[in-house]
Amino acid sequence: MAERSKTAVYAQAPRLEPDDEWNAALLAAARPSGWRNPTPEGRYRLVVVGAGAAGLAAATRAAGMGAKVALVERHLMGGDRLVAGRVPAQSLIAAARSWQAARRSAEDFGGPRPAASSGDFAAAMARLRRQRAEIAVTHGAEKLSGLGVDVFFGHGRFVASDCLEVGGTRLRFRQAAIATGGRPALPAIAGLDLVSFLAGDRLFGLTELPGRLAVVGGGSFGCEMAQAFARFGSQVHLFEKEPRLLPNAEPGAGELLARRFAAEGIHLHLGLQPIRAALRNQGSALFYPREGGEDELAVDQILLATGRTPNVEALGLEAAGVHYDENGIEIDPGLRTSNPRIFALGEVAAGPRPSQHAEAQARMVIRNAFFFGRGRQEKLVAPSCVYTSPEVAQVGLNGAGAARRGIATDLVRVEMAEVDRAPLEGDSEGFLELLLEKGGDRILGATLVAENAGDLIGQIALAIENGLGLGALGATIFPDPTRGEIFRKAADAWNRRRHSSRYKAWLKTFFRVTG
Repeated sequence: MAERSKTAVYAQAPRLEPDDEWNAALLAAARPSGWRNPTPEGRYRLVVVGAGAAGLAAATRAAGMGAKVALVERHLMGGDRLVAGRVPAQSLIAAARSWQAARRSAEDFGGPRPAASSGDFAAAMARLRRQRAEIAVTHGAEKLSGLGVDVFFGHGRFVASDCLEVGGTRLRFRQAAIATGGRPALPAIAGLDLVSFLAGDRLFGLTELPGRLAVVGGGSFGCEMAQAFARFGSQVHLFEKEPRLLPNAEPGAGELLARRFAAEGIHLHLGLQPIRAALRNQGSALFYPREGGEDELAVDQILLATGRTPNVEALGLEAAGVHYDENGIEIDPGLRTSNPRIFALGEVAAGPRPSQHAEAQARMVIRNAFFFGRGRQEKLVAPSCVYTSPEVAQVGLNGAGAARRGIATDLVRVEMAEVDRAPLEGDSEGFLELLLEKGGDRILGATLVAENAGDLIGQIALAIENGLGLGALGATIFPDPTRGEIFRKAADAWNRRRHSSRYKAWLKTFFRVTG
């Protein structure tokens, strides 16, 4: 590890709102005051640009193998996942679930009736900031430096095919990995620049609950936040330009979630996109088309959840010979760019952006860069999950994907209500759909809609990764009663279906003859 320079100090650290002890603690870990960039000595085996989830995973893995590694970050260690992504989102979702459980206790389980108070939203958000700051230490600059990574703060820019410049210092490398992530994409809504809206870390800086909240975008993040704020007590309107929620999921999942949202008081505007926004004395207004004209919706806050835009600007990619466009950096199946020295992973790479798969992509980059591996992104068995109630988890192919590839399939579906644990706990909504290779039990993919589906979907991922069929999965013994029994029930349903009438007739004869 290089020694710290006495002169190469990065620019002033960014601010986070509100200015409290927890955000100060996060900044102290993620961008410590007075940090001095190291003085590089010779060529790095790997230079990683971006210290989000993907970049951190690549840098720590490479350094753990003994490689000489530099990590360049222009904002905060931990990236969007820590500051404005999965970490604070999960804290907020957990608090909202707790509030909802308190309300349901009396109705569903005969528990004590909650007081009339609407709850302390500011306390829930303070908890979020505290947890975020505590997690930041594990991703912080001092932590990475202690692992043998040279941490550089500042804007990194390629100046040659094998050289990156940051703060006037040049870092020569044998290989590099670009993991600069993305940022919230802004929808085409006229007047959006004139109103206040929530995106990025502004959402998790709230200290007062919006009385009226419009969520634009019905994908995973939009659905998660719409349900959470409705449970806190906001009046929520959710807009999705497609005719159903979760357009990329199996249709049944989005339809079930829409029913749950309506039951929880969320106003759904499906197949609609706001066309303009305007300021109002008490907040903002969104206008959306309706029956040849337009309707106006008055809100206190607007949350944008319409996807992500890759951070490719001002990286000097032309100087490095790296091809890119507005969709991100072009990569081959092994995550290598048009410059064979340089890889791209995470949200900055063009194509599907599996934000929950950073660790798997980082492992692939290290194998392909250091050990002449031939790992391919499409071979990753990487589950995903939408953390609503119920959760929507998916892995492998869905029906549309199999059809595009011309793969003949069988479908096995089991309702969660058939699993004893679900109705006992008052959460019987949901289902498991398993996509099997036609005529056999090889699992091609699955959709699971259930409480804790994100924890359960790993069983299917394990089976797919290791070539275990539904028969083997169904033979696994789960504690009774648990939701995992749904896999056994799926295997039983498959067995009943595959037994032909001729086989059943043979069995009937066998039992008659053998007594």
